[in-house]
Amino acid sequence: MDKNQTLRQRIQAASGAKKAELVLKHASIVNVFTYELETADIAIEKGYIVGLGQYDGEREVDLKGKTVCPGFIDGHIHLESSMVSPADFQQAVMPHGTTAVITDPHEIANVAGTAGIEYMMKYAEVLDLDVYFMLPSCVPATDLDESGAVLRARELRPFYERKEVLGLAEMMNAFGTVQADEAILDKLADAREKGRLADGHAPFLSGRELNAYVTAGVVSDHECSQWEEAREKLSRGQWIMVREGTAARNLNALMPMFQYPYCERGLLVTDDKHPGDLIRLGHIDYIIKRAVEQGADPILAIRMGSYNAARYFGLKDRGAIAPGYRADLAVLSDLKTFQVEQVYKDGRLVAEDGEFLGEKPHRPILLPEMEKRVYDSFHMPQIRLSDLEVKETGENQKVICLQDNELLTGEMIVPWKEKEGYAPGVDLERDIIKMAVFERHHETGHMGLGFLHGYGLKKGAVASSIAHDSHNLIVVGTNDADMVLAGNCVRENKGGLAIAVDGKVQKALPLPIGGLMTDAPAEVVEQELQEMKEQLKEMGIPDTIDAFMTLAFVSLPVIPKLRLNTFGVIDADAQTVVKAVF
Repeated sequence: MDKNQTLRQRIQAASGAKKAELVLKHASIVNVFTYELETADIAIEKGYIVGLGQYDGEREVDLKGKTVCPGFIDGHIHLESSMVSPADFQQAVMPHGTTAVITDPHEIANVAGTAGIEYMMKYAEVLDLDVYFMLPSCVPATDLDESGAVLRARELRPFYERKEVLGLAEMMNAFGTVQADEAILDKLADAREKGRLADGHAPFLSGRELNAYVTAGVVSDHECSQWEEAREKLSRGQWIMVREGTAARNLNALMPMFQYPYCERGLLVTDDKHPGDLIRLGHIDYIIKRAVEQGADPILAIRMGSYNAARYFGLKDRGAIAPGYRADLAVLSDLKTFQVEQVYKDGRLVAEDGEFLGEKPHRPILLPEMEKRVYDSFHMPQIRLSDLEVKETGENQKVICLQDNELLTGEMIVPWKEKEGYAPGVDLERDIIKMAVFERHHETGHMGLGFLHGYGLKKGAVASSIAHDSHNLIVVGTNDADMVLAGNCVRENKGGLAIAVDGKVQKALPLPIGGLMTDAPAEVVEQELQEMKEQLKEMGIPDTIDAFMTLAFVSLPVIPKLRLNTFGVIDADAQTVVKAVF
């Protein structure tokens, strides 16, 4: 076949020498270059936009003046955090106008190493949704964490040969980067030598330490929770990813990003989002809608949710409606209600009226050893009551304090308390419950014990194998017996969530794919999850806390201030183990 045939056909359709395969007639087009609405037909040939103007098509769809914008791009997400397979994630987000995502598979990599990355990449090959990858930079997140694998520069290096790999994902070990840790420099050097990006993750990094971090080659950040922090990072050349996910919601604080000149270096991301939020609220379209409700210019917000992400990641033929760009399009009711009515991917209608129109692909076939790493990831003994015994006590205890709608935590010192019917140290009057994290990858028997304020639980226990980033087994509760029950239920299910009350497991959601995901449809997972959350509300957890997403981050030792993992209570700022006082 003539290698120029496809290009020749596109040029002929653009010039009017032939009819275009598809023409979307009478569209109100969002122009991300001029920040204007332009009325024209959109001519599409071989999956690409070839012309705007007046065109005839072999097939024509009259949009009757409806708004058309570029397909949305999520610039930073962990697909695993949706708790469903990539196929079910696709079915949840494409009806909301998302046509591409840039994912960091560090959740599954922390469980299954390179086998986990291969699993996600193989799955992405069979999707309509375009999935690009940033390679996990911190597996484990720091030296003060125990994961299922350790990925050094040499393990990541072969993945750079894949065209879908765009760079190195969030460098969470900002402390090590600033200290010029040799292993981190190896990873950053590989990305630089391959001409790839390095994303950042450095909450509250400032001053000389920020200068050092940017000097190392880290060019973005998605952890800004205050405008002053974002502005400083912008002033040092970083791109700011405005995050609005399930647990971390930074949009309100970062609304100045939707103004000139800051919007030129801003993009929209979700980071971690549960299936219910994706289905009910939306994806990137939800962030745009929220921003517009708060006064943002809708075209500017759309640009941040499409073209800016494409520009940052070097996706030169995406994110705009113009000749030579992929025909990835979202048809909107208007720029006020922002209802996505149709979605086109490479010129094909893939979603309409909130429904995905494609078939759900089968999960990829892996080599036996990879299959085992991904689907058989729990290796720990049964939990016993004696495991939860607090062996050293004092007059006071240091408590990890949650903050509403934030991943940040604080700390407080409170008097030690014992009350019959509750675990020692639990003080429900002060909203303090017990917490434990069990190593579940290598049967080491390691565990950490601590106490948590602000979760709201008044009875029973909650357990989860989603515990960022190493995804060991995290359990919180008011009494040891229910904590044992909930924890062992998750262990027996090879991952997932569980609630136990008064000596009985009340509800459980198995997540057998790495202890993170399930092959069940998103709607089924969402129904189960909502039932569990409703029960937990009845058990005291407030609306300002996402019972599972918030809990999942309590063990991540790279976000200030205090965390709990298998090493014990961690001071994330100093990267030290806090000396136990109990």
